[in-house]
Amino acid sequence: GLFEAALSNVRDCTAAAWWSRKGDAMAPKGGDTKKAAKALKAVTKSSFKKTRKPRYSTTFHRPKTLTIKRAPLFPKKSNPPAEKLDAWAIIKYPLTTESAMKKIEDNNTLVFITDVRASKKQIKAAVSRLYDIQTKRINTLIRPDGAKKAYVKLTADYDALDVANKIGII
Repeated sequence: GLFEAALSNVRDCTAAAWWSRKGDAMAPKGGDTKKAAKALKAVTKSSFKKTRKPRYSTTFHRPKTLTIKRAPLFPKKSNPPAEKLDAWAIIKYPLTTESAMKKIEDNNTLVFITDVRASKKQIKAAVSRLYDIQTKRINTLIRPDGAKKAYVKLTADYDALDVANKIGII
């Protein structure tokens, strides 16, 4: 193929150089030596030159390679954990102290002991789910014994006394 032709031209070139040194009349013509020199140059120096990609940062960042999503053959936990706080876990019990009764009568407010981890929004959702009432505002505090107390102020269309009777506080 192409390589063999170039190689034969190289051989001719070396032969031409030998003949020219000898000064013999049998040396190849000048055009052939130019052709052979060109072929020699093509064979020894490849036409493909690798260029280095310019780097614009002084720090090297490892390139992102293929990350395959995990496909486990079995779950890490045998059973999924139960929901930690549902409505019944959030609201533990209503308070029936004298001060709580006064709040029910005077301020239209119910008082509950709730889970310490529950937020005001969770308490509001739990009260509306368990007792079917709408709340206006919720104030919370954590008592010295570590329990969370929630003051649930009802909207004007609900009466705290009626709801307390329905729950069974009074």
